[in-house]
Amino acid sequence: MKVYTEAVQFKADQKLVDYVQEKLEKVEHYFDRIIDAHVTLKLENAGQVKDKVAEVRLNVPGETLVVKETQKTFEASVNLAVDALKRQLIKYKEKVRQN
Repeated sequence: MKVYTEAVQFKADQKLVDYVQEKLEKVEHYFDRIIDAHVTLKLENAGQVKDKVAEVRLNVPGETLVVKETQKTFEASVNLAVDALKRQLIKYKEKVRQN
């Protein structure tokens, strides 16, 4: 699976990009026909706190799964996004099997 990582309003260091890649590769255990993943990392200025937003678009045959999570760190945002993607992939896989 190819993972495209894009950082908006900042320059992501290689450690963060590698972390995202590593986490998303684990999602392949749930569904092996994933085409690619597009990850957008953004800084969101909401009042006093700068929140980190991770948006993940996973392209699977016939559909695109999208997850957007906001936390205090990018690592936490990516972790929550990956957990949500796992649930979506399991549902998608069951739906595909029924057809």
